[in-house]
Amino acid sequence: MAEVVLHIYDVTNSGSEKTNNTIVQINRFFKDGIGLGGIFHSAIQVYGDDEWSYGYCEQGTGVFSCPSGKNPMYTYREKIVLGKTDCTIFMVNQIMRELSRQWPGHTYDLLSKNCNHFCDVLCDRLGVPKIPGWVNRFAHAGDTAFEVAGNTAMRIKQAKTELVSASKVAYRFLSNVTSSVTNGSNGSNSSPQRSGSINSSDNGNLRFQGSWLKGLLNTAKPSTSTETRNKDEDANHATTNQKKQSRDSDVLLFQ
Repeated sequence: MAEVVLHIYDVTNSGSEKTNNTIVQINRFFKDGIGLGGIFHSAIQVYGDDEWSYGYCEQGTGVFSCPSGKNPMYTYREKIVLGKTDCTIFMVNQIMRELSRQWPGHTYDLLSKNCNHFCDVLCDRLGVPKIPGWVNRFAHAGDTAFEVAGNTAMRIKQAKTELVSASKVAYRFLSNVTSSVTNGSNGSNSSPQRSGSINSSDNGNLRFQGSWLKGLLNTAKPSTSTETRNKDEDANHATTNQKKQSRDSDVLLFQ
């Protein structure tokens, strides 16, 4: 059995001293202050003095090793003993060869496939607990936010497309029904009554349904300002006539 050690660094490879200091302050506040997390690099040590991790490169594998706790790109923070593995050194070497093929450097992604994700996979293969959640919490939160945003945008777009399609189908259906009902009612006026044909009562109902459907379709179209003005004038005229008739009735009652 061999001890499995997690080495954790503050990510201070931005090339700017001001940015690096800001990252260190962020990690101190969010990790040391409130225990939430931060911006960290991690690596796994098992059998020997080297640690294994993963990073970006244009060609070849992204898996690499360096002396434990001495990665020159970052600022060392701490180490955590995760447990002991039952894997032999031969099995560990086999695992590292497989992961080197499965983790090419060009597939590196800061949020969804970084060094911390690699360490989680390696721990799983070694049969020890995964790295603490706070080490990669910021990356998980960012990846989830992007996924939710993407899914929400896709659902909104799909809903809009389905709504437009449904509206077109409904309008086309109502238009066809209106045309069929109106043509059927007009044709029945010139033909004699036969067995199974529409009688005069049903014919009146069809005319009413045709007019109702036409009215329903027309309400979906916006009214022009002229049409609105004419409707208002007709309503005012009707109200005036009604008041005049009411006064005439009152005069007749008192005569």
